[in-house]
Amino acid sequence: MKKLGFIVLLLAGLSMTFSACRKDDEENGNGNGGGAGVASCNKNLTPLVMVHGFLASGDTYANHVMRFSSNFYCEDRMFAFDWNTLGQQDNVALLDAFIDGVLSKTGATKVHLMGHSAGGGLSYNYLSDATRAAKVHKYVHIGSGTQPGPAGPNEEIPTLNIWSPDDLIVSSDDIPGAENVKLFGQDHYEVATSPEAFLAMYEFLNGASPQTTSIQPSSSVRISGRVVTLGENSPRQNAEVKVYEVNSNTGARVSNSPIATLNADASGNWGPLIVKRETNYEFEVDTKVSGDRKVFYYREAFNRSNPLVYLRTFPPPGTLVSLLFNDLPTDANQSVLTIFAANQGISAGRDVLEVDGHLLSTNDFCDPENNTIALFMYDGNNNQTSDLTPQGLFGQFPFLSSADVFFNTANESTITCKLNNKTLNVQNKPSSEGVIIAVFD
Repeated sequence: MKKLGFIVLLLAGLSMTFSACRKDDEENGNGNGGGAGVASCNKNLTPLVMVHGFLASGDTYANHVMRFSSNFYCEDRMFAFDWNTLGQQDNVALLDAFIDGVLSKTGATKVHLMGHSAGGGLSYNYLSDATRAAKVHKYVHIGSGTQPGPAGPNEEIPTLNIWSPDDLIVSSDDIPGAENVKLFGQDHYEVATSPEAFLAMYEFLNGASPQTTSIQPSSSVRISGRVVTLGENSPRQNAEVKVYEVNSNTGARVSNSPIATLNADASGNWGPLIVKRETNYEFEVDTKVSGDRKVFYYREAFNRSNPLVYLRTFPPPGTLVSLLFNDLPTDANQSVLTIFAANQGISAGRDVLEVDGHLLSTNDFCDPENNTIALFMYDGNNNQTSDLTPQGLFGQFPFLSSADVFFNTANESTITCKLNNKTLNVQNKPSSEGVIIAVFD
Protein backbone atom coordinates (compact mmCIF):
# COMPACT_ATOMS: atom_id res chain seq x y z
CA MET A 1 0.00 0.00 0.00
CA LYS A 2 1.50 3.35 -0.98
CA LYS A 3 1.63 5.87 1.86
CA LEU A 4 2.80 9.06 0.16
CA GLY A 5 -0.32 11.09 0.90
CA PHE A 6 -0.18 10.21 4.59
CA ILE A 7 3.49 11.14 4.82
CA VAL A 8 3.26 14.42 2.91
CA LEU A 9 0.37 15.62 5.09
CA LEU A 10 2.70 15.34 8.07
CA LEU A 11 5.34 17.72 6.67
CA ALA A 12 6.14 20.24 9.36
CA GLY A 13 8.50 21.61 11.99
CA LEU A 14 12.24 21.72 12.65
CA SER A 15 14.56 21.58 15.56
CA MET A 16 16.42 24.56 14.13
CA THR A 17 20.04 23.72 14.60
CA PHE A 18 22.98 23.04 12.40
CA SER A 19 24.10 19.47 12.09
CA ALA A 20 27.14 20.69 10.27
CA CYS A 21 29.61 17.91 9.73
CA ARG A 22 32.72 18.80 11.62
CA LYS A 23 36.13 19.24 10.08
CA ASP A 24 38.46 16.44 11.05
CA ASP A 25 41.71 18.20 11.95
CA GLU A 26 43.44 15.06 13.16
CA GLU A 27 43.09 13.33 9.80
CA ASN A 28 45.29 15.02 7.21
CA GLY A 29 44.05 18.35 8.53
CA ASN A 30 41.29 18.43 5.94
CA GLY A 31 38.31 16.41 7.10
CA ASN A 32 38.53 13.68 4.47
CA GLY A 33 39.57 11.05 6.96
CA GLY A 34 42.68 9.91 5.14
CA GLY A 35 40.75 7.38 3.09
CA ALA A 36 42.73 5.15 0.78
CA GLY A 37 43.71 6.98 -2.37
CA VAL A 38 42.32 10.36 -1.23
CA ALA A 39 44.94 13.09 -0.99
CA SER A 40 42.92 16.03 0.35
CA CYS A 41 39.45 17.48 0.37
CA ASN A 42 38.31 20.22 -2.00
CA LYS A 43 37.04 23.32 -0.22
CA ASN A 44 35.72 24.75 -3.48
CA LEU A 45 32.99 22.15 -3.92
CA THR A 46 29.42 23.41 -3.58
CA PRO A 47 28.04 22.74 -0.07
CA LEU A 48 25.44 19.99 0.31
CA VAL A 49 22.20 20.43 2.27
CA MET A 50 20.41 17.14 2.96
CA VAL A 51 16.77 16.89 4.09
CA HIS A 52 15.46 13.65 5.65
CA GLY A 53 11.99 12.15 5.48
CA PHE A 54 9.13 11.19 7.79
CA LEU A 55 10.15 10.02 11.31
CA ALA A 56 13.81 10.17 10.23
CA SER A 57 16.83 12.29 11.14
CA GLY A 58 19.97 13.57 9.48
CA ASP A 59 21.71 10.20 9.84
CA THR A 60 19.69 9.01 6.84
CA TYR A 61 22.63 10.51 4.94
CA ALA A 62 25.46 9.21 7.18
CA ASN A 63 26.76 6.67 4.66
CA HIS A 64 26.56 9.19 1.83
CA VAL A 65 28.49 11.74 3.89
CA MET A 66 31.22 9.14 4.38
CA ARG A 67 31.15 8.32 0.65
CA PHE A 68 31.37 12.00 -0.29
CA SER A 69 34.26 12.47 2.14
CA SER A 70 35.92 9.46 0.50
CA ASN A 71 35.74 11.48 -2.72
CA PHE A 72 37.37 14.81 -1.80
CA TYR A 73 34.40 16.46 -0.06
CA CYS A 74 35.29 18.30 3.15
CA GLU A 75 33.06 17.30 6.04
CA ASP A 76 32.45 20.96 6.86
CA ARG A 77 30.77 21.42 3.46
CA MET A 78 28.01 18.89 4.20
CA PHE A 79 24.97 19.74 6.32
CA ALA A 80 21.96 17.74 7.54
CA PHE A 81 18.71 19.64 8.14
CA ASP A 82 16.81 18.09 11.06
CA TRP A 83 13.13 18.87 11.21
CA ASN A 84 10.04 17.75 13.08
CA THR A 85 8.01 15.75 10.58
CA LEU A 86 5.10 15.60 13.04
CA GLY A 87 4.90 19.32 13.88
CA GLN A 88 3.01 22.30 12.52
CA GLN A 89 5.78 24.85 11.97
CA ASP A 90 6.62 26.76 8.80
CA ASN A 91 9.26 24.34 7.57
CA VAL A 92 9.92 26.21 4.32
CA ALA A 93 10.92 29.29 6.31
CA LEU A 94 13.05 27.20 8.65
CA LEU A 95 14.79 25.49 5.75
CA ASP A 96 15.38 28.89 4.17
CA ALA A 97 17.01 30.16 7.37
CA PHE A 98 19.10 27.00 7.57
CA ILE A 99 20.36 27.43 3.99
CA ASP A 100 21.12 31.09 4.70
CA GLY A 101 23.22 29.92 7.63
CA VAL A 102 25.07 27.42 5.46
CA LEU A 103 25.86 30.11 2.88
CA SER A 104 27.11 32.42 5.62
CA LYS A 105 29.18 29.70 7.28
CA THR A 106 30.81 28.47 4.07
CA GLY A 107 31.02 31.70 2.07
CA ALA A 108 29.36 29.93 -0.86
CA THR A 109 26.79 31.64 -3.09
CA LYS A 110 24.67 28.52 -3.66
CA VAL A 111 24.12 25.04 -2.25
CA HIS A 112 23.13 21.70 -3.70
CA LEU A 113 19.89 20.53 -2.10
CA MET A 114 18.66 16.95 -1.74
CA GLY A 115 15.46 15.67 -0.15
CA HIS A 116 14.25 12.16 0.61
CA SER A 117 10.57 11.17 0.85
CA ALA A 118 8.69 13.86 2.83
CA GLY A 119 11.94 15.83 2.75
CA GLY A 120 11.66 15.83 -1.03
CA GLY A 121 8.17 17.30 -0.81
CA LEU A 122 9.48 20.01 1.51
CA SER A 123 12.49 20.74 -0.73
CA TYR A 124 10.45 20.88 -3.95
CA ASN A 125 8.04 23.29 -2.26
CA TYR A 126 10.98 25.36 -1.00
CA LEU A 127 12.25 25.74 -4.58
CA SER A 128 8.90 27.03 -5.88
CA ASP A 129 9.88 30.59 -4.94
CA ALA A 130 12.35 32.46 -7.17
CA THR A 131 14.25 34.12 -4.31
CA ARG A 132 14.73 30.82 -2.51
CA ALA A 133 15.50 28.91 -5.71
CA ALA A 134 18.32 31.38 -6.46
CA LYS A 135 20.21 29.91 -3.49
CA VAL A 136 20.28 26.40 -4.98
CA HIS A 137 22.46 25.21 -7.84
CA LYS A 138 21.14 21.64 -8.28
CA TYR A 139 18.42 19.58 -6.63
CA VAL A 140 18.21 15.80 -5.95
CA HIS A 141 14.67 14.42 -5.45
CA ILE A 142 14.83 10.98 -3.79
CA GLY A 143 11.97 8.51 -3.40
CA SER A 144 9.57 11.41 -3.08
CA GLY A 145 6.87 10.98 -5.67
CA THR A 146 6.35 12.32 -9.17
CA GLN A 147 6.35 16.07 -9.86
CA PRO A 148 5.18 17.87 -13.03
CA GLY A 149 8.68 19.05 -13.94
CA PRO A 150 12.09 20.04 -12.60
CA ALA A 151 12.23 22.18 -9.45
CA GLY A 152 12.01 25.96 -9.50
CA PRO A 153 9.16 28.37 -10.34
CA ASN A 154 10.12 28.11 -14.02
CA GLU A 155 11.54 24.58 -13.77
CA GLU A 156 14.99 26.17 -14.00
CA ILE A 157 16.76 24.15 -11.27
CA PRO A 158 18.60 21.12 -12.69
CA THR A 159 16.85 18.18 -11.03
CA LEU A 160 17.85 14.56 -10.50
CA ASN A 161 14.96 12.23 -9.67
CA ILE A 162 16.01 8.95 -8.01
CA TRP A 163 13.23 6.42 -7.55
CA SER A 164 12.46 2.72 -7.48
CA PRO A 165 9.48 0.80 -8.87
CA ASP A 166 9.98 -1.49 -5.85
CA ASP A 167 9.43 1.34 -3.36
CA LEU A 168 6.17 0.27 -1.68
CA ILE A 169 5.83 3.40 0.45
CA VAL A 170 5.86 6.18 -2.17
CA SER A 171 4.56 5.92 -5.74
CA SER A 172 7.08 7.50 -8.09
CA ASP A 173 7.81 7.76 -11.78
CA ASP A 174 10.02 9.73 -14.14
CA ILE A 175 9.71 13.52 -13.87
CA PRO A 176 9.45 15.16 -17.31
CA GLY A 177 12.47 17.34 -18.01
CA ALA A 178 14.48 15.99 -15.07
CA GLU A 179 17.35 13.53 -15.11
CA ASN A 180 15.72 10.29 -13.98
CA VAL A 181 17.44 7.31 -12.38
CA LYS A 182 15.36 4.20 -11.72
CA LEU A 183 16.86 1.79 -9.16
CA PHE A 184 15.24 -1.61 -9.46
CA GLY A 185 14.91 -3.83 -6.40
CA GLN A 186 15.53 -1.05 -3.87
CA ASP A 187 13.12 -0.18 -1.10
CA HIS A 188 12.07 3.24 0.17
CA TYR A 189 15.19 3.74 2.30
CA GLU A 190 17.68 2.12 -0.04
CA VAL A 191 16.95 4.69 -2.75
CA ALA A 192 18.35 7.28 -0.30
CA THR A 193 21.29 5.29 1.09
CA SER A 194 22.63 2.80 -1.46
CA PRO A 195 25.94 2.97 -3.37
CA GLU A 196 23.92 3.12 -6.60
CA ALA A 197 22.05 6.18 -5.34
CA PHE A 198 25.35 7.80 -4.35
CA LEU A 199 26.81 7.17 -7.80
CA ALA A 200 23.85 8.90 -9.46
CA MET A 201 24.04 11.84 -7.04
CA TYR A 202 27.76 12.32 -7.39
CA GLU A 203 27.75 12.21 -11.19
CA PHE A 204 24.81 14.62 -11.34
CA LEU A 205 26.33 17.11 -8.91
CA ASN A 206 29.89 16.97 -10.23
CA GLY A 207 29.63 15.99 -13.89
CA ALA A 208 32.10 13.13 -13.37
CA SER A 209 32.22 9.72 -11.77
CA PRO A 210 33.43 9.35 -8.17
CA GLN A 211 36.74 7.72 -7.38
CA THR A 212 34.86 5.16 -5.29
CA THR A 213 31.29 4.35 -4.26
CA SER A 214 32.43 2.54 -1.13
CA ILE A 215 33.14 3.98 2.30
CA GLN A 216 36.92 4.05 2.52
CA PRO A 217 38.57 3.28 5.89
CA SER A 218 40.21 6.17 7.73
CA SER A 219 43.68 6.17 9.20
CA SER A 220 41.94 7.30 12.39
CA VAL A 221 38.25 7.48 13.18
CA ARG A 222 36.50 10.49 14.69
CA ILE A 223 32.79 10.33 15.49
CA SER A 224 30.22 12.91 16.57
CA GLY A 225 26.51 13.46 16.21
CA ARG A 226 23.35 14.57 17.98
CA VAL A 227 21.06 13.51 20.80
CA VAL A 228 17.47 14.17 19.66
CA THR A 229 13.99 12.84 20.36
CA LEU A 230 12.62 10.16 18.06
CA GLY A 231 10.48 11.53 15.24
CA GLU A 232 10.44 15.13 16.44
CA ASN A 233 14.22 15.72 16.44
CA SER A 234 14.07 18.01 19.45
CA PRO A 235 17.60 18.44 20.81
CA ARG A 236 18.33 16.99 24.25
CA GLN A 237 20.55 19.64 25.80
CA ASN A 238 22.91 18.39 28.52
CA ALA A 239 22.20 14.74 27.74
CA GLU A 240 25.04 12.59 29.02
CA VAL A 241 26.61 10.10 26.62
CA LYS A 242 28.84 7.41 28.11
CA VAL A 243 30.79 5.37 25.56
CA TYR A 244 31.97 1.85 26.40
CA GLU A 245 34.10 -0.53 24.38
CA VAL A 246 32.36 -3.91 24.24
CA ASN A 247 33.33 -7.46 23.44
CA SER A 248 31.97 -8.10 19.95
CA ASN A 249 31.29 -11.78 20.78
CA THR A 250 29.16 -11.09 23.86
CA GLY A 251 28.21 -7.40 23.89
CA ALA A 252 29.64 -7.14 27.41
CA ARG A 253 31.54 -4.03 28.40
CA VAL A 254 35.30 -4.51 28.37
CA SER A 255 35.58 -2.25 31.41
CA ASN A 256 33.16 -0.85 33.96
CA SER A 257 34.56 2.58 33.18
CA PRO A 258 33.54 4.34 29.94
CA ILE A 259 36.23 5.36 27.48
CA ALA A 260 34.56 8.78 27.43
CA THR A 261 31.70 10.72 29.01
CA LEU A 262 30.32 13.48 26.80
CA ASN A 263 27.54 16.03 27.18
CA ALA A 264 25.27 17.31 24.42
CA ASP A 265 25.21 21.06 23.83
CA ALA A 266 22.14 23.26 23.42
CA SER A 267 21.62 21.90 19.88
CA GLY A 268 22.00 18.29 20.97
CA ASN A 269 25.46 17.99 19.42
CA TRP A 270 27.91 15.64 21.13
CA GLY A 271 31.55 14.78 20.42
CA PRO A 272 33.85 14.59 18.65
CA LEU A 273 35.49 11.43 19.95
CA ILE A 274 38.38 9.41 18.51
CA VAL A 275 37.59 5.67 18.51
CA LYS A 276 39.35 2.53 17.36
CA ARG A 277 38.64 0.84 14.06
CA GLU A 278 37.17 -2.66 13.94
CA THR A 279 35.87 -2.19 17.50
CA ASN A 280 32.33 -2.32 18.84
CA TYR A 281 30.96 0.29 21.21
CA GLU A 282 27.94 0.81 23.41
CA PHE A 283 26.51 4.31 23.90
CA GLU A 284 24.58 4.86 27.14
CA VAL A 285 22.37 7.95 26.77
CA ASP A 286 20.87 9.66 29.81
CA THR A 287 18.95 12.88 29.11
CA LYS A 288 19.01 13.82 32.83
CA VAL A 289 15.31 14.71 32.43
CA SER A 290 12.96 13.33 35.05
CA GLY A 291 10.81 10.57 33.59
CA ASP A 292 13.02 9.96 30.54
CA ARG A 293 14.35 6.46 30.02
CA LYS A 294 17.97 5.66 29.38
CA VAL A 295 18.78 4.23 25.96
CA PHE A 296 21.64 1.81 25.31
CA TYR A 297 22.89 1.85 21.72
CA TYR A 298 25.01 -0.96 20.30
CA ARG A 299 26.61 -0.18 16.96
CA GLU A 300 28.65 -1.88 14.30
CA ALA A 301 32.35 -1.05 14.23
CA PHE A 302 33.34 2.36 12.85
CA ASN A 303 35.98 2.27 10.11
CA ARG A 304 35.69 5.85 8.87
CA SER A 305 35.05 9.17 10.56
CA ASN A 306 31.31 9.70 10.90
CA PRO A 307 29.87 13.08 11.96
CA LEU A 308 26.24 11.88 11.83
CA VAL A 309 26.01 9.38 14.69
CA TYR A 310 22.53 10.08 16.03
CA LEU A 311 21.37 8.89 19.44
CA ARG A 312 17.58 9.09 19.60
CA THR A 313 15.77 9.28 22.91
CA PHE A 314 12.09 8.79 23.60
CA PRO A 315 9.90 11.87 23.15
CA PRO A 316 8.41 13.55 26.23
CA PRO A 317 4.90 12.67 27.46
CA GLY A 318 2.02 14.38 25.68
CA THR A 319 3.54 14.28 22.22
CA LEU A 320 2.10 12.21 19.37
CA VAL A 321 5.04 9.83 19.12
CA SER A 322 5.11 9.28 22.90
CA LEU A 323 1.80 7.40 22.64
CA LEU A 324 3.62 4.62 20.84
CA PHE A 325 5.78 3.87 23.85
CA ASN A 326 3.17 3.78 26.60
CA ASP A 327 3.05 -0.02 26.46
CA LEU A 328 6.81 -0.56 26.71
CA PRO A 329 7.47 -2.30 30.03
CA THR A 330 9.65 -0.92 32.79
CA ASP A 331 10.45 -4.27 34.30
CA ALA A 332 13.45 -5.66 36.15
CA ASN A 333 12.65 -9.13 34.77
CA GLN A 334 12.77 -8.47 31.03
CA SER A 335 14.58 -6.47 28.36
CA VAL A 336 13.10 -4.19 25.73
CA LEU A 337 15.15 -4.47 22.54
CA THR A 338 14.82 -2.54 19.29
CA ILE A 339 16.43 -3.49 15.98
CA PHE A 340 17.16 -0.39 13.89
CA ALA A 341 18.10 -0.90 10.24
CA ALA A 342 19.70 2.42 9.31
CA ASN A 343 19.99 2.01 5.55
CA GLN A 344 17.22 -0.31 4.34
CA GLY A 345 13.87 -1.70 5.29
CA ILE A 346 13.67 -5.27 6.58
CA SER A 347 11.42 -7.16 4.19
CA ALA A 348 9.97 -10.65 4.52
CA GLY A 349 11.04 -12.83 1.61
CA ARG A 350 14.15 -10.75 0.94
CA ASP A 351 15.89 -10.31 4.29
CA VAL A 352 16.60 -12.62 7.21
CA LEU A 353 16.35 -11.22 10.73
CA GLU A 354 16.96 -13.52 13.69
CA VAL A 355 17.00 -12.33 17.29
CA ASP A 356 17.74 -14.69 20.18
CA GLY A 357 17.04 -17.58 17.83
CA HIS A 358 13.63 -16.27 16.72
CA LEU A 359 13.00 -15.65 13.03
CA LEU A 360 11.35 -12.22 12.85
CA SER A 361 11.62 -11.39 9.14
CA THR A 362 8.07 -12.55 8.52
CA ASN A 363 5.07 -10.72 7.10
CA ASP A 364 3.74 -10.24 10.65
CA PHE A 365 6.62 -7.93 11.53
CA CYS A 366 8.44 -7.13 8.30
CA ASP A 367 5.74 -6.73 5.68
CA PRO A 368 7.45 -5.25 2.59
CA GLU A 369 4.61 -2.73 2.30
CA ASN A 370 5.53 -1.34 5.74
CA ASN A 371 9.28 -0.99 4.98
CA THR A 372 10.18 -1.83 8.59
CA ILE A 373 13.14 0.17 9.84
CA ALA A 374 12.65 -0.22 13.60
CA LEU A 375 11.33 -3.39 15.25
CA PHE A 376 10.50 -3.16 18.98
CA MET A 377 10.57 -6.42 20.96
CA TYR A 378 9.24 -7.04 24.47
CA ASP A 379 6.95 -9.36 26.42
CA GLY A 380 3.80 -7.32 26.00
CA ASN A 381 1.41 -9.62 27.89
CA ASN A 382 3.98 -10.36 30.61
CA ASN A 383 3.59 -14.14 30.39
CA GLN A 384 7.36 -14.71 30.19
CA THR A 385 6.93 -16.42 26.83
CA SER A 386 7.84 -15.30 23.32
CA ASP A 387 4.44 -15.40 21.62
CA LEU A 388 5.78 -13.68 18.47
CA THR A 389 2.65 -11.58 18.05
CA PRO A 390 2.41 -7.87 17.11
CA GLN A 391 2.19 -5.44 20.04
CA GLY A 392 0.90 -1.93 20.76
CA LEU A 393 0.27 0.83 18.24
CA PHE A 394 3.45 0.44 16.21
CA GLY A 395 1.62 -1.09 13.27
CA GLN A 396 -0.27 2.16 12.75
CA PHE A 397 2.87 3.87 11.44
CA PRO A 398 5.03 3.05 8.43
CA PHE A 399 8.60 1.97 9.16
CA LEU A 400 7.77 0.75 12.71
CA SER A 401 6.80 -2.71 13.94
CA SER A 402 6.72 -4.73 17.16
CA ALA A 403 6.83 -8.33 18.36
CA ASP A 404 6.13 -10.13 21.61
CA VAL A 405 9.54 -11.55 22.54
CA PHE A 406 10.60 -12.35 26.11
CA PHE A 407 14.21 -11.57 27.03
CA ASN A 408 14.81 -12.93 30.53
CA THR A 409 17.07 -10.81 32.73
CA ALA A 410 17.33 -13.19 35.70
CA ASN A 411 20.98 -13.64 34.74
CA GLU A 412 23.29 -11.57 32.57
CA SER A 413 23.44 -13.02 29.08
CA THR A 414 23.99 -12.19 25.43
CA ILE A 415 21.21 -11.53 22.95
CA THR A 416 22.43 -12.30 19.43
CA CYS A 417 20.94 -10.21 16.63
CA LYS A 418 21.50 -11.26 13.02
CA LEU A 419 20.41 -9.30 9.96
CA ASN A 420 21.38 -10.98 6.73
CA ASN A 421 25.17 -11.40 6.92
CA LYS A 422 25.72 -9.11 9.93
CA THR A 423 25.71 -9.94 13.64
CA LEU A 424 25.44 -7.67 16.68
CA ASN A 425 25.63 -9.05 20.20
CA VAL A 426 24.02 -7.05 23.00
CA GLN A 427 23.56 -7.52 26.75
CA ASN A 428 20.14 -8.30 28.24
CA LYS A 429 19.70 -5.18 30.37
CA PRO A 430 16.50 -4.94 32.45
CA SER A 431 13.93 -2.59 30.93
CA SER A 432 13.73 -0.90 34.32
CA GLU A 433 17.21 0.44 33.51
CA GLY A 434 16.40 1.49 29.94
CA VAL A 435 15.83 0.36 26.37
CA ILE A 436 18.39 -1.42 24.16
CA ILE A 437 18.81 -0.47 20.50
CA ALA A 438 20.94 -2.51 18.11
CA VAL A 439 21.86 -0.45 15.03
CA PHE A 440 22.68 -2.18 11.76
CA ASP A 441 24.40 0.27 9.37
